[in-house]
Amino acid sequence: PAKKKDIRDYNDADMARLLEQWEKDDDIEEGDLPEHKRPPAPIDFSKIDPGKPESILKLTKKGKTLMMFVTVSGNPTEKETEEITSLWQGSLFNANYDVQRFIVGSNRAIFMLRDGGYAWEIKDFLINQERCADVTLEGQVYPGKGAEESEKVKNKTKPEKAKKKKDADKKSSSIKEDNRATKQREDL
Repeated sequence: PAKKKDIRDYNDADMARLLEQWEKDDDIEEGDLPEHKRPPAPIDFSKIDPGKPESILKLTKKGKTLMMFVTVSGNPTEKETEEITSLWQGSLFNANYDVQRFIVGSNRAIFMLRDGGYAWEIKDFLINQERCADVTLEGQVYPGKGAEESEKVKNKTKPEKAKKKKDADKKSSSIKEDNRATKQREDL
């Protein structure tokens, strides 16, 4: 049997043991659990618009941490990128969006969101900024206002990949027929 000790005589180790005894029987609230142990939020399929695949992503990312990459246009220094993205972060903070910012290059930053459900609203804000070249969200690149015209066209049209693949198939079939090394270099 443990000795009964006066509470005034407890040291740090005794207090730590007491705290462990109290927490052992406590139920941890769902909000205090780490993200990977929380049950996923139920998805309301009536809110999904079949014409917009982004609506599905919004609902599945709600309440989960999400990161997006943002590229600053021009050729900024790391300090300039820090200042520009700090302004964007401040604007988002003023609009009640919880965003953390990490600079990862001379013209690139990561914006980390606690609730991924707001990611597309934040993306819309960022791509309308003058110095935003592009925003990468869930593997999709969205050109910003500051992107060069050639970049905007390249990023908007994804069917270009299919066209390039068809052209490559045609070139490879002509090479297979000849089966000789050619001096021409082919760009795939």
